[in-house]
Amino acid sequence: MTESQGFTAAAELAAGWGGWPALQELGEAADPFDVASVVGAWRPKDRHFGVHRDGRLVAHSGSVVAPVEVGGRRFEVAGIGGVLVSPHWRGHGLARTVVTAALDAARADGLEHAMLFCLPDRAPLYAHLGWTALPGPVTADQPEGPVAVALGAMWIGLTPGAHWPEGGPARLHSLPF
Repeated sequence: MTESQGFTAAAELAAGWGGWPALQELGEAADPFDVASVVGAWRPKDRHFGVHRDGRLVAHSGSVVAPVEVGGRRFEVAGIGGVLVSPHWRGHGLARTVVTAALDAARADGLEHAMLFCLPDRAPLYAHLGWTALPGPVTADQPEGPVAVALGAMWIGLTPGAHWPEGGPARLHSLPF
């Protein structure tokens, strides 16, 4: 992906960037992430990153800072989500570009780990980008109480030598992102 191809560099999106309607338009679907039937409530992203072409959003990622507990150790992760590339522009490295922008921002904020949830058919993309599957289901908050998230969870280190803590499954003390 290069600016010479008409794409802007990935940048944090300003307030008023368009929100959910913009993502539905980008994904050309009412449920552009295909997860409405999988998880109940989702946590809105606090930060948004995008790539534009000809003045239109063509790729997006979002992030939050969320508390996770593994084996009695509680720490914060950058929760990455809302990764979406226009169907017309897939295969141009745009997912990598917007995810990298979110990870760079999290790194600058001093976080050591990032985490995401994804459908099984998307796990190979994230593995190609350096993400590692977490063992077992992750439990996350929902309005009715903690539940096992019915999606795969993956992590990536943001600092040299970062390792995911040992000690069992992860407990996300937040809605999934």
